[in-house]
Amino acid sequence: MADLKRTALFDRHVKLGAKIVEFGGWEMPVQYKTGIVQEHLTTRNAAGIFDVSHMGRLIIYGKNALDFLQHSLTNNAAALNVGRSQYTIIPNEQGGAVDDGYLYRFEEKGYLLVVNAANHEKDWNHLTDIKTSFPETEMEDRTQTLAMISLQGPKSKYILENLIESGYLPEPIRNSLSIVKIAGTEVFLARTGYTGEPICFELFVHSDFAVTIWDHLLAQGASPIGLGARDTLRLEAGLPLYGHELGDDPGEGEIPIFASSLSRFAVSFSPLKGEFIGKHTLEKQFEALGHILNGDYDRTDHLPRLIQPIALSDKGVARNGSRVFKDDKPVGYVTSGTMVPFWKFHGIGLDSQISDEKGMRAIGLALLDCRLVERDQVEIDIRGRRVKAIVVPYHLRSEAPPYARPILSPFA
Repeated sequence: MADLKRTALFDRHVKLGAKIVEFGGWEMPVQYKTGIVQEHLTTRNAAGIFDVSHMGRLIIYGKNALDFLQHSLTNNAAALNVGRSQYTIIPNEQGGAVDDGYLYRFEEKGYLLVVNAANHEKDWNHLTDIKTSFPETEMEDRTQTLAMISLQGPKSKYILENLIESGYLPEPIRNSLSIVKIAGTEVFLARTGYTGEPICFELFVHSDFAVTIWDHLLAQGASPIGLGARDTLRLEAGLPLYGHELGDDPGEGEIPIFASSLSRFAVSFSPLKGEFIGKHTLEKQFEALGHILNGDYDRTDHLPRLIQPIALSDKGVARNGSRVFKDDKPVGYVTSGTMVPFWKFHGIGLDSQISDEKGMRAIGLALLDCRLVERDQVEIDIRGRRVKAIVVPYHLRSEAPPYARPILSPFA
C-alpha cells in the first residue's frame, strides 16, 4: 500500500489482528478477528472504540474566524458557546455539499472542524480559497498531530468515569464538550458520534499519547471496532455518508442538502449568519420541503427526491446504486444498503429489555421520489430480480438510554 498514510494507532491495529484496507488515502482496520457482525453487536450492548484519526481536523481561529465560518458553513457557528459542538455542511452555490463535518468549540480562542478523510484535501483547498476574503482568519491542519478516538455504546460512560483523573464528563446532552485528564494527558472530550448510540463520546488527544489512551480504554473493557461495523452502525441509525447520501447524484447532478433528513438540520437561516454560500438555493429547497410535508407536490423542482429508509420484505440485499421501482416505474435508487445485525428486545416501548437473542435484517437508505411516503411498497432491482421493500420512518431509535433500539417494520 504505497504512499498511504497511517494513524498513530496503526501498529495497535496490526497487533490486534485487524484486516487492513485502503480508505480515503489511509491504511485502516476494516474489521478485527471477531468480524463486522459481532463488532456491531458489541457496540450496541457494551462499548466499542474506533480509530477515526484518518478524518481531517482543521483548527480555525483569528479575528475573522466566526465571520469566515458563518459564510463557508451552513449552520450557525455564532450559536456555539465554549463547550458546545454542531453538525454542519460545507455547501456550494448549487445547494449541494462539498462535504459534511462537525464543528467543535472547546476553547474561546478557536474552533475545531472535523471533515471526511476522502475529502480532506478538497475541503482544505476550498476553504483556503474562501479564506482570502477573511485575511485575519487562520487555519491549521492538525490531522497528523491530533488523534481522534470514538467511544460508543451503553458502557462508554462507565469506562470514562474510571479513567478521568481531573475534569468532568460533558453534560449529558448531545454535542456538549469538556476537557479532562486521562493517564496524565489532556483529552478533549465530546458527546458526539456516528453510530446512533445515545451514550457516545469522541476523544481528541495529541498523537504522541494516542496509544496510551487507546490502551487504557481497552483495559477498561472497550472492544476495538473497524470501519466495516462503523458503516453498518451509521446506516442502521440513518446517518448520511458523503458519496452516498450527500454529494453527486448519478441521476441528476447533485443531491440537495435538504434531501437528507439529518443534513437539513445542519442548515440555519438565522439573521446572525447573513449571506452565506448556497443560501438562496437552500432557501428554495426549504420552501419545497414545506410544500412536500403539506402534500403539495406541484412546487418541488428544487427537491424532487428525498433520502428515505427502506426495509426489504423479500430475501435479498440492496446495494448502493440499486434502482427502485413503484408500480413498475423508476422512482429512485438505493444510496446505502446491507444486512445488519440487531439485538432483540422483549417487552413494549420504553419498558422493553434487551435480550441475548440476535437477528439479521436487510435495510437501506434510498433517494426516492418525494411523493413516496411511509408504508409505500416499492421494488428494488437486485441483479435483475425485483425484490419487495417498504418505505419506513427509521431503522433505530435512541431516545431511551442506555440502549439504542432497533425498529422492525411490521410490514417488512
